[in-house]
Amino acid sequence: MTTQVELEHTESWKLESQYTGYTYDIKVSLPREAAPEKGFPVYYMLDGNSYFQLGRDVVKLQSRNAPKTFIAPAIVIGIGHYGSDEEVSKRRFYDFTPPAKQYVYPDRLKNADIGPHGGAENFLAFLELELMPAINKKYNVDQYKQALFGHSLSGLFVLWTLFTRTKLFQYYLASSPSIWWNDHEVLTYAEQFYHKGQELTADKQKVLITVGSEESFMVDDAAILFSKLNEYALPNLEVKHYVAPNENHASVVPTIMSRAFRVLNC
Repeated sequence: MTTQVELEHTESWKLESQYTGYTYDIKVSLPREAAPEKGFPVYYMLDGNSYFQLGRDVVKLQSRNAPKTFIAPAIVIGIGHYGSDEEVSKRRFYDFTPPAKQYVYPDRLKNADIGPHGGAENFLAFLELELMPAINKKYNVDQYKQALFGHSLSGLFVLWTLFTRTKLFQYYLASSPSIWWNDHEVLTYAEQFYHKGQELTADKQKVLITVGSEESFMVDDAAILFSKLNEYALPNLEVKHYVAPNENHASVVPTIMSRAFRVLNC
């Protein structure tokens, strides 16, 4: 006889967005402990279909010894898509890519059916105006310890959010970000971000860019962006870069998750 397995202290609900016209799969992992005075830190995890349970387990296991792991009890939120692999892939290209007047595609995508793209503004509106208020109302959240995590295309979205809506999160965790998208357009957003003198909060905000050493051109892209962010150095923005040895695009996330999550409490 088999039984359905449920994740302890985890809630699951659907949230329909008026901004994207799409219903998202929201999963929330809650600590066992009572909330501290300022509330729990929060990790918002994009591509929740793939990474929510991993992120939940990192926090659950390592928060048992927070003084050594630097990972405190926290709320972990997975934001996922519904459907087949193909449907999810197309939706990711829409939600996580910035709008543009025209798009330049690498050779590997020129004959691919990736579906519509350029919906990042709508998806960000969903996060900022629908999901985050619902989370803040339902749970005891520390408003000054909120992280956004994404990998690949969602890592691109993390960076784009940093450059366009800086104050929304205090911690930006971009794993193997698709900096290549639309002929490296996100580098232009980075330059605009600094030239406009984007205001940061009084407290220091942080961005961590990670990549696997076996990710070919993505290693160089990450290094170029890191160099640019250091070149423009803002005093209240701390930028870190980590290359995971011997890891590729598929294997890198489990190896960097602890390092990424540790940023929230260091």
